[in-house]
Amino acid sequence: MKIERNFPDTRLRRLRKNAGLRSMLAETSLSKADLIQPIFIKEDLSGKEPINTMPGINRLGIDILNKEVGNIVDLGIKAIAVFPVINEDKKDPMGSQATIKDNFICKAITQIKKEYPELIIIADVALDPYTDHGHDGLLDDKGDVDNDLTLPALREQALVLAKAGTDMVAPSDMMDGRIKIIRDALEQNDFIDTVILSYSAKYSSKFYGPFKDAVESAKFFGNKTKDTYQMPVQNINEALHEVAMDIQEGADIVMVKPGMPYLDVIKAVKDEFKIPTFAYQVSGEYSMLKTAVNEGLLSKDVIKESLISFKRAGADCILTYFATEIAKDLS
Repeated sequence: MKIERNFPDTRLRRLRKNAGLRSMLAETSLSKADLIQPIFIKEDLSGKEPINTMPGINRLGIDILNKEVGNIVDLGIKAIAVFPVINEDKKDPMGSQATIKDNFICKAITQIKKEYPELIIIADVALDPYTDHGHDGLLDDKGDVDNDLTLPALREQALVLAKAGTDMVAPSDMMDGRIKIIRDALEQNDFIDTVILSYSAKYSSKFYGPFKDAVESAKFFGNKTKDTYQMPVQNINEALHEVAMDIQEGADIVMVKPGMPYLDVIKAVKDEFKIPTFAYQVSGEYSMLKTAVNEGLLSKDVIKESLISFKRAGADCILTYFATEIAKDLS
């Protein structure tokens, strides 16, 4: 029986007929160059140590670090972000280990860079891995983070990281004025090619929980918050103000953190400033998706779908604990 056709000339389903067409006409693509793998490096650890709240992610000892980094490089990933887990007895109120030349993370960076000189290494500038109170800066008499007192420490931390071979220093502390003081220090010390990747819109989010376990800071931080220096979750215009200030002070790349709950912020930043914009799919996002996949509640395809959503929103690169897993699929 012949079907009577009475339909407009445009049928969008024509363009979805098969996988080849859908691939050819995809408006957004995801490649290995879009992925940055964060890794946790633990002092005095031999081998690997699983992170219970982040299934499939481990802390790495310095003895296997280059082998693990080599596996990442072999997958075609171009960049890693390194996070230190230092011995508890080295933490103090001033976070003094952060500014010591050849500290643990600087030695790790130098070791990696020697074997993999083309790999882009990103390292955070913030004091929270080094303080015994778990905050990103130095505290005043009332127990709040003192913005201006913290800035010189961040300046020195950025310099020791640059000297170790870090390609991108990434201020994640959210202190006002830290980009300018770091940029000036880098220029004055001839690190003119060191990139500043600023955590410009870093929200005071509850999605960071597993990360605190990963760097073993949860026991120090307790039930405190970072509400006085990280951004309120309700605000987007404030994020644009933060980004504008950081660009003016010398940031080369800006970042929005967390990721999926803040896709609107990513899009707003990219539309407004047209600057390289990164997103961080944080530990809580990772653990939710990974657990759902492991439990059979969701298909593993949701991982790639989540990363494409970042690209669609305007992110140029994504820090994600799924980087190696997705790189294998992209191969």
